[in-house]
Amino acid sequence: MKKLTDDITAIKGIGAKKAQDLHNLGLWQAEDVLYYFPFRYEDRTVVADLSTLKDGQMALICGEVAQVNNVRLPGRKILLRVVLRSFGGKITLLWFNQPYLAQKFSLGKIVLAYGRYHYKGEKQLAVKDYRILAEEEEAEQYLGIVPVYPASEKISANMLQKLVDEALKGYLPVVGEYLPEAMREKYHLADLAWALEAIHHPKEWKDLNIARYRLVFDEFLLLILSLRQKKRNEKKLGLAQRAESTLTKEFLADLPFQLTYAQKRVILEIKRDMESPYAMHRLLQGDVGSGKTIVALYALLKTIENNCQGVLMVPTEILAEQHYLTMNKYLAKSQVKLRLLTSSLNKAKMNELKEQISLGKIDLIIGTHALLEDNVEFKSLGLVIIDEQHRFGVRQQLVLQNKGANADLLVMTATPIPRSLALTIYGDLDLSVIDELPQGRKKIITWHIGEKKREGMYGFLAEKMAKGEQVYVVCPLVSQSEKMDLANAEALAHKLAQEVFPQRRIALLHGKMKNEEKAQIMEKFRLGEIDLLVATTVIEVGVDVPNATVMVIENAERFGLAQLHQLRGRVGRGEKQGYCILISEPTTDEAKSRMQVMTKSNDGFFIAEEDLNIRGPGEVLGLKQHGLPELKIANLAEDIAILEAAKEAAEQILAEGLEHYPKLTERLERVRTSKILTMNGGKADGQFI
Repeated sequence: MKKLTDDITAIKGIGAKKAQDLHNLGLWQAEDVLYYFPFRYEDRTVVADLSTLKDGQMALICGEVAQVNNVRLPGRKILLRVVLRSFGGKITLLWFNQPYLAQKFSLGKIVLAYGRYHYKGEKQLAVKDYRILAEEEEAEQYLGIVPVYPASEKISANMLQKLVDEALKGYLPVVGEYLPEAMREKYHLADLAWALEAIHHPKEWKDLNIARYRLVFDEFLLLILSLRQKKRNEKKLGLAQRAESTLTKEFLADLPFQLTYAQKRVILEIKRDMESPYAMHRLLQGDVGSGKTIVALYALLKTIENNCQGVLMVPTEILAEQHYLTMNKYLAKSQVKLRLLTSSLNKAKMNELKEQISLGKIDLIIGTHALLEDNVEFKSLGLVIIDEQHRFGVRQQLVLQNKGANADLLVMTATPIPRSLALTIYGDLDLSVIDELPQGRKKIITWHIGEKKREGMYGFLAEKMAKGEQVYVVCPLVSQSEKMDLANAEALAHKLAQEVFPQRRIALLHGKMKNEEKAQIMEKFRLGEIDLLVATTVIEVGVDVPNATVMVIENAERFGLAQLHQLRGRVGRGEKQGYCILISEPTTDEAKSRMQVMTKSNDGFFIAEEDLNIRGPGEVLGLKQHGLPELKIANLAEDIAILEAAKEAAEQILAEGLEHYPKLTERLERVRTSKILTMNGGKADGQFI
């Protein structure tokens, strides 16, 4: 008997070699294929009349073969031309470098062809797909809405279409409905098997909308239930850190500024968590410059008051050193023993520091990935804070947390996410949001300019540096052409130093430098010994130089909105007005939209909403990092109403108890298993995080 959990090789035509290629697409079991959705559809419902076609239009053509010939082109290329008599005249079908097809097109045969229409002295169709009809066949049986699947180098879209058809034929009959009829009626949900058939083979466009609604609802429902289960499983007894002496009180009292209402609210939320008998598991979300570091330091001091050690892990050494300097300043009057642990420490100092940590002689440790090494041991770890959590995998967070006995966990991000989405995606974490900036913080003035205004911009930079202010110039660095990008950054730094600002102190900072060299350059910039710093995005997060007032971003179209906003947040951190200048000549609508959003708003949450609308949720929300069901058809930017309905249904299911929904529980387990197979390369005994 067929089961949805059958290995993919159970589907007709799939051997071991092809199965391996399908695994790379996340297809392991028969059910995975049913849920491998088309990413677009082609309208082949009507045969076109040639007299109505517009240049560049995709069209379905039907006609009788009138002429066939191969034409040799320069460069040993061959063009196959097949002339059809069709509705509204003649049209020439074109294939490049496929001369062997000529023998298939005998005169008088009826051909159905789909492709892109152009007029170049004659009517032409660059053929994407075709069918030569048998004598008794009618073209109508091949008309319809045709799905197109996301392919890979080794698996074509056509192969995937055949695979899905085989899976539907063999496994659609065993797809069981797992939502009760009353719930389906309440939320206007189609039958599941019908929806799966219709999403792959819609008879009408309206069927596609009905099917998609059901499958989007299911995706959100399964995601929310998985998160809630995960949260319940992780609710474990913690340290109940209730002691509160002078350390936190003096720290808050001695601050040279007033905390915002949002900071006070979040500190209270963290205080309650740390004092409860359960381990804290909280996400702290706050825009650039909103004051997350102060909140984090309060939590670290509270754990020290309870005779525990605190640790802050960050993604880069520059950011670790920045936090170390900031916190050292606030802790100058206290007896707190604060140390920095990064991989650039020499072996002797590293070993000495590790020993002091294991003996409990160090209260607060700030570090990078080096903290994850097996021989870094704590005497009494009470609190783990992860900064810029999206740069760490869930497993890495667990490794550090497990170095303590049920230590509290606080993860922080400066990438704002709309609250309704954060509650869904980070539903396994309690959520705190710092949604206001400190009083007196000026909005950064942002301009978008093209190359024609570069000279004028250099004049503006000269004015600012003459007043003693400092400048960042950021160059994009992407892995595909890293050497070329680095050469461009070096060339720009050389030009600025030699030709544009020869009297100014200019330096270059990039990721290929040794950590010690990077630290020295950043320290000089902090101390005002460098006027202008040309850098790659190693300065994206955490670097705090209040005297830096101007951020120039070269080729700004190559950055995403979230990254542009993060970069902009490096300036305007003091009392002086901050400026961000985006240099780009955007050619796509998406790039133009990003520039418009950046010049219009400083609000990270507004920018996050726009980022979702422009770019989609994948990279913004990092679902893969969570090891949770991925969204294959739902769109978090567009399907908010369906998300709200699914959340309501999930709450009802959890209130009644999942045990009353056995078929839904089975589906959740199959999703879990499929995810584990993908994450663990086919091993079904991995951990679902």
